[in-house]
Amino acid sequence: METLTKTAKIKKYPAYKNSGVEWIGEIPKHWDVKRLGSKFSERRVKVSDKDFPPLSVTKNGIVPQLATAAKSNDGDNRRLVKKGDFVINSRSDRKGSSGIAFEDGSVSLINIVIEPNGINPIFCNYLLKGYSFIEEFYRMGHGIVADLWTTRYDEMKNIKVAIPSLKEQTAIANFLDQKTQDLDTAISQKQNLIKLLEERKKIIIQDAVTKGIDKTAKLKKSGVEWIGEIPEHWEVKKMKYLVKMIVSNVDKHTKPLEEPVRLCNYVDVYKNNFISENIEFMEVTATKDEIKNYKIKIGDVIITKDSEDWMDIGVPALVKYEEDNLICGYHLTILRPKKNTLGSYLFYSLLTHNINKQFSVGANGVTRYGISHNVVKSIWLLSPPLSEQKQIVSHIESASKKIDEAISLQKKQIKKLKEYKSVLIDAAVTGKIQIVN
Repeated sequence: METLTKTAKIKKYPAYKNSGVEWIGEIPKHWDVKRLGSKFSERRVKVSDKDFPPLSVTKNGIVPQLATAAKSNDGDNRRLVKKGDFVINSRSDRKGSSGIAFEDGSVSLINIVIEPNGINPIFCNYLLKGYSFIEEFYRMGHGIVADLWTTRYDEMKNIKVAIPSLKEQTAIANFLDQKTQDLDTAISQKQNLIKLLEERKKIIIQDAVTKGIDKTAKLKKSGVEWIGEIPEHWEVKKMKYLVKMIVSNVDKHTKPLEEPVRLCNYVDVYKNNFISENIEFMEVTATKDEIKNYKIKIGDVIITKDSEDWMDIGVPALVKYEEDNLICGYHLTILRPKKNTLGSYLFYSLLTHNINKQFSVGANGVTRYGISHNVVKSIWLLSPPLSEQKQIVSHIESASKKIDEAISLQKKQIKKLKEYKSVLIDAAVTGKIQIVN
């Protein structure tokens, strides 16, 4: 708290008292502690989304229904929301999904809608979206396991909150609006810088695997219009001449006569550039033939072969770790480099827009997209000499390391800013820092 008050150039109130509530702690002497139900009333009116537009309850607040939101067939059985109401998702797996509504609308019945009485709506938004309140809200709930925990309004209304005067609420709301806007701007700037760094990394990879690192090399026409010119001593080859393709059909279902294995699945590939020992692989079972046929090896490149989004087809991951019982799972294809093809060079090649374009053109489907074995075999790749592939990979990894370090630094700073923002909000709405003289 000392660091917070020093950084924010603000001070504590002159006198405090014990709130009697563990999660609140001490509060300014002139503040009151009230049960939430005394300052809010639940709105339980059921309406149709034909009369009141559907809203989504997100961690970023209450917004017009997102295109990605799960749609219910029961649009006539929703909960009315009026402008100024506070809405919170009652389920713990949606922790932090809440906010003040800035327009009339309707939400699914899983949400709690409450109307503030004599409370500044913006102060209410900060108070009830603060980390400490959110934790208290779900602590008051009930359920069998943590991720299925639910809190009802009957439980919520008994939560005690610290309430200053309406004038002070407004001052706190105005203060937090300014401070959080400044912090959000700083966070946004760092996020934009990360995007620029990631784009720079893509450009380095693109240039290296399509033009090489010798800028004096003579060029020739590749023979493929959209590839353009390439170094004179390079070749253009189809995938089938550079790799052995192994399409896995191993899923997580248990069958008789199987042995325990660890499965490298779709998510492991989609979320990681590199398959390493740091990944928590799923434990399943497989037959001896499946273990033999789909065991992954260092230097393999694994790609996603189907997805609900055509842009997620052909996403690669380079295998940097292997063990006897680690095998490739369903929805994936192993690309095992042949002689004179380096797995790491192949991996970086698959990250370029030249290859992405070929995958997207070859994708087919309606609700789920996929790319066939024959299409993958026909993907055009640039093939420099093996010695040059190693130089290119070394160049990419050296440049990428510096960029990754810069990105990591920005992410750490973003994390600190978000933590500071959370602490600042909690401190302001519980009176740990003085906003009004």
